[in-house]
Amino acid sequence: MRVTKLPAAPTTILKALIVLVLALTMSACSWFRHGGDQLDTLPLPQLYALAHNDLIHADYSAAEKAYQRLIARFPSGPFNEQAQLEMAYAQYKNNKPDDAYSTVNRFIKSNPLNPHVDYAYYLRGLINFDRTAGIIERTFTSQEIGKQTRRDQGYNLKSFDDFAELSRRFPDSAYAADARQRMIYLRNVLAQYEINVAKFYLRNKAYVASADRAQYVIEHYQESPEAGDALAILCRSYLALDQKQQADQVRQVLTLNYPDHPYLKDARWPHSPSILRKMIPFSGHY
Repeated sequence: MRVTKLPAAPTTILKALIVLVLALTMSACSWFRHGGDQLDTLPLPQLYALAHNDLIHADYSAAEKAYQRLIARFPSGPFNEQAQLEMAYAQYKNNKPDDAYSTVNRFIKSNPLNPHVDYAYYLRGLINFDRTAGIIERTFTSQEIGKQTRRDQGYNLKSFDDFAELSRRFPDSAYAADARQRMIYLRNVLAQYEINVAKFYLRNKAYVASADRAQYVIEHYQESPEAGDALAILCRSYLALDQKQQADQVRQVLTLNYPDHPYLKDARWPHSPSILRKMIPFSGHY
């Protein structure tokens, strides 16, 4: 899946102060290097400049530490609000999703009118979006959904809800378009997970359970590519439960919407994988 490159955390605090902050960056860094740990004594603009400089140079641990001292020493004001948001980003990039999620939630709760709160919702979605995928899976995208759908989908559900809230609250946000694309991806992942479980129940002759899972996909993920599979599984489940009338109705819907679905030519679809196939790691079969 292609997704928009992660944008840097928003950096505008007050336009009137930005020139001052940039001018102080180098002096703050020099002060820190030659004067020991000055996090408890640096003036507010220089402390922010130091933390932000660490952030843009990807020293996320140092940035987090500096932001924490800024927030503790200066508990209110625009620098404090910006520090909270940028600290959440630093924690996210430093592979601390729990800390990042807590920080961004506090920011949203404490600063609902902040001009960058839309980014906070977006970042919250990203934190959960990345919890269930590693670098290898993001690189080899052809196997991505197959691997994810065998895991607990709790984080994906949370991520979907976060992106949905961003799109609802801030439809014109600079992050809304990317959030909507990620929602489509997550919808498909969640639907495929339900289909995998439905197939498992079907193979094990738990037809009521397979019908319930298939019906869930039809009701909640009807725009996903897996909707056709859900109709086919529901039809097979109804036939196995001797509910021919319901099965005929579902088959008609499947024929109308997915005329090329393999179940329409092969009543035994989906076929059970071979024992050898089940033994292949990450094959998507279980």
